Amino acid sequence: MFDLVRLRVLRTVADQGTLAAAAEILHLTPSAVSQQMAKLEREARCALIERHGRRVRLTEEGKLLARHAERILGAVEAAEADLDERRGEVLGEFTVAAFPTAVRGLLPGVARAMNERYPRLKLHLREVEPYDAIAQLGRGDVDLVIAQDWVNVPLATPERMRSCDIGQDPVDVALPDAHPLAGKATVKPADLVGERWIASTAGTICHDWLVSTFRGVGHEPDIVHQAGEFPTQLAMVAAGLGVALVPRLAGDLVPDGVRVRPIEPGMSRRVFAVWREESARRPSVQAFVESARQHWVQHHYSPHV
Repeated sequence: MFDLVRLRVLRTVADQGTLAAAAEILHLTPSAVSQQMAKLEREARCALIERHGRRVRLTEEGKLLARHAERILGAVEAAEADLDERRGEVLGEFTVAAFPTAVRGLLPGVARAMNERYPRLKLHLREVEPYDAIAQLGRGDVDLVIAQDWVNVPLATPERMRSCDIGQDPVDVALPDAHPLAGKATVKPADLVGERWIASTAGTICHDWLVSTFRGVGHEPDIVHQAGEFPTQLAMVAAGLGVALVPRLAGDLVPDGVRVRPIEPGMSRRVFAVWREESARRPSVQAFVESARQHWVQHHYSPHV
């Protein structure tokens, strides 16, 4: 009989391609992952991986077992969800991955409410960019993801996942105090053509959105600086290094020297929750989504002044 923990190790190794990367995802050492794989090979009575330098490749038998592992682990999760539903209790371990501004601006309040209402739930929060978070959700490393996307840069999610909108997060433009547009009540996208941009890091969904938005109106944005966090971008704006587009969820700490103006017509990103279909009936999933939606409504993100 195959050990479920080792099947999960196999699935993660198959996804990551190296023992070190799998170890990081599983919170194990590379030697522990190697040992688990060796034990699984003894259970399977065949080689499951081949080493090629630092990388590993699944053998045909390894690929076959990895496909079975995906189905087995999904069935186990569905069984756990069914039992949780029958008990109707919100308890146990529950891990949520979310993009950085949601971890800072949304989840602390949601986590506090969950802890107060469900003391038997052990909640874990992780800061992860949406592209990576969806991959972690697919592997079963997290239970739920708070993600974001844009009309022109939708976030692809596998078919076996479900989602629910949390809210719309409007976007404003951050300008240095001395900028000619700083005195206007609203700013149009056409007004920003030719600006020096401070953008999110390349490869993130916010960076992709900025590029896609201006390419859509026939202009290539002049991105001169990149920063992963919006407070860092705002500090650069305050120094007069450029302009930035900042969602309201991320713009609560606007420094001196920065003017934030709404864009007309309005732009916004969608904030939404994603979970695996197998866990849809878990009371903890339903409770967290409902708490997040309530918190969003109570703290609706109004325009900056």
